[in-house]
Amino acid sequence: MAVKINAVRQRLRAGHTVVGIIVFTASPMVVEIAAASGLDFVILDMEHSPLDLDRAGHLMRAADAAGITPFVRIPGVDRALINKLLNLGAAGIVLPHANSVNCSELLKAMRYAPEGERGSCQITRAAGYVRGNWDDYASMANEEVMAIALVEDAATLVNFEAFAGLDGIDAYFVGPTDLSIALGVPGATFDDKTLGTALNEVIAATKKHGKYAMTLIGNKLEPGYATRVAQRGVQIIVLGTDGDLFANAITSFSSLKS
Repeated sequence: MAVKINAVRQRLRAGHTVVGIIVFTASPMVVEIAAASGLDFVILDMEHSPLDLDRAGHLMRAADAAGITPFVRIPGVDRALINKLLNLGAAGIVLPHANSVNCSELLKAMRYAPEGERGSCQITRAAGYVRGNWDDYASMANEEVMAIALVEDAATLVNFEAFAGLDGIDAYFVGPTDLSIALGVPGATFDDKTLGTALNEVIAATKKHGKYAMTLIGNKLEPGYATRVAQRGVQIIVLGTDGDLFANAITSFSSLKS
């Protein structure tokens, strides 16, 4: 039994900024292109896209073959779904509308005993379909998998520092779409004072607790903007969805139409 090393976790520990996209299209080719283009990770979306469990498994196979780290965004805490995704080889789980209560439940579902309550099985893709030293495998699996809290609600920012100290959560992902709406500035970027202040609060709290700040720049796909966001202290950058990037590439040629 062998646990796959989480390359994103390694790069973060080494102080690097990591970059990825969210995959809505359920296309293995998109996953392969993301890897070939030098991205570090993909987030397979099961919250907003029609992606199902079987297809997610095939996308994880494509990610592993191409050498890119696969995370999955789930709709909510569903222990059965989380267990199946991790058994298929997900390197991490992204939880929408995260707070201290649902994140505590997420951590129980993601990690084997004694750290959590994840169901145990050795004949899985993640375990290499072979039996072996279970204690060593479970301990290493708990260490490698990443739990990512998606910060999207104004209430989550109240006493955020305490939330940032929750043991077991690795990264806090500021979701600009939902959070900008919740803060009364829908569609704002982090250049906006209100949303920018929220991002700064998350960055400061995560840094204090040895966690990582993460966000998305899909609503302003400009290299200069991405650089400014990273320079604020965000170590995990999501460029946007594959749909964002595809649409942005097409509309950049809109002047050709007469």
